[in-house]
Amino acid sequence: MIFAAGLGTRLKPWTDQHPKALVPINRKPLLQRNIEYLQYFGIREIIINIHHFAEQIIDFLNLNHNFGCEISISLESAEALETGGGLVKAAWFFSDQQPFLAMNADILTNLHLGQMIDAHMRDRPLASLAVSDRETSRYFLFDQHKRLCGWQNVKTGENKISFLSAIQVAKAFSGIHIIDPSIFAKNSRTGKFSLVDLYLDLAQSNIIMGYDHTGDLLIDVGKPHSLEEAERYFH
Repeated sequence: MIFAAGLGTRLKPWTDQHPKALVPINRKPLLQRNIEYLQYFGIREIIINIHHFAEQIIDFLNLNHNFGCEISISLESAEALETGGGLVKAAWFFSDQQPFLAMNADILTNLHLGQMIDAHMRDRPLASLAVSDRETSRYFLFDQHKRLCGWQNVKTGENKISFLSAIQVAKAFSGIHIIDPSIFAKNSRTGKFSLVDLYLDLAQSNIIMGYDHTGDLLIDVGKPHSLEEAERYFH
């Protein structure tokens, strides 16, 4: 699943007229780059949630024949449901009961998805979260076994603890998840909510693991100053 429903307020004025997912990086839109990224690792069945200028994304996919993939659309017409609400709305797509990958449309990375998938299939946590050592304002916290135990916002001082651990290792989330579909039966949240909050709900009684890919290239293109950086690395 590619999360592409966000308003992209940090990328104004572009997003006053366009969806964030169609921001061009060296003339190639973010959405296309991430579809091709998934294709490279053999992922060709994709669902994309859309809201902001949704028709532009539909037209773009139709014009390019879905880039040779089987693409489904989850339209969030009334409001963008964030990652958690968006995933729940698209749950029908994951009816084969196989683990699936979800990612944000506004990140670019050279993370090797094959290796991350292999680690998830070996350990079989409820979810594997791509994380790395980098500076940000919000961090996931992990215990000594790389199990999610909390979250913190270093700017506001807010902390959310799933369970107490003597060791709390802070890692920045990269916006890529591999998720077991049993998460849908465990979820009690409805409407608009973040997957981060759902993970923190479930981490006390379920194993949610960090997958550390420190050293890989990762650019959050949701920030205006990062567009130039993205164009330096992604041609």
